[in-house]
Amino acid sequence: QELRPKSLDIKQEELGDMVEKEMACTSEAIEDAVRRIEEMMSQARNESSGVKLEVNERILNSCTDLMKAIRLLVTTSTNLQKEIVESGRGAATTQEFYAKNSRWTEGLISASKAVGWGATQLVESADKVVLHTGKYEELIVCSHEIAASTAQLVAASKVKAEKSSRHLARLQECSRTVNEKAAGVVASTKSGQEQIEEKDTMDFSGMSLIKLKKEEMETQVKVLELEKRLEGERVRLGELRKQHYVLAGGCDGADDDDGDPRPAPAPRRGILKKPPIAQKP
Repeated sequence: QELRPKSLDIKQEELGDMVEKEMACTSEAIEDAVRRIEEMMSQARNESSGVKLEVNERILNSCTDLMKAIRLLVTTSTNLQKEIVESGRGAATTQEFYAKNSRWTEGLISASKAVGWGATQLVESADKVVLHTGKYEELIVCSHEIAASTAQLVAASKVKAEKSSRHLARLQECSRTVNEKAAGVVASTKSGQEQIEEKDTMDFSGMSLIKLKKEEMETQVKVLELEKRLEGERVRLGELRKQHYVLAGGCDGADDDDGDPRPAPAPRRGILKKPPIAQKP
């Protein structure tokens, strides 16, 4: 008892309750995330249109698929934990089993918290992206975090599970699905970001006649500035080439700094020529 970490203020008999509580909280967080994504979807349909609506729907649909995969993962993980406890506790109670395997239980709690936290952060990042107040990169990072926490949960469950367990095989399959859906969120986010950035520069919908005329004049000014800059760069390129030709042409027979002609280089001996044969006396 003295060698146990002092940071653990939770009593051993409370660990079992904490596992069930954390798994329930994780399930609740995922359900809330799915509900919030549906609300964001309806809001996006009312407040956006065209390319922005298409991008938002694609991103939110991929987030919904990921949440469904996480929900199935948590359910399967809960079933596997029950199987582990039933097969390993013997005559002991569930609370005693969790207390006896406290290290494993703490890892399970930590992994469950990570999954729930990742789901919550993903929804918040998606909400900001849809409202154009957040960064697409945050959504990508959250997807990577969910994949990592999923691997942590599977690893924690695999420690005590039987290799032939049907629930373990199902959990590993769910983990692969979560990784695929997380990759789908990353792909939809990146493609949406590129599509929005391209559209923003060419989107003239909603502009009044005065606004369009102003944009036209500003664009004409930019075109003239770029043409003048291009003309100057062409003149500079011509001068650079001219100077290059002068220097390259004067390297062969150019005078030195004092005006005297440079001495001709000494003729080289033939490298492959045979040396003369010595004559006998």
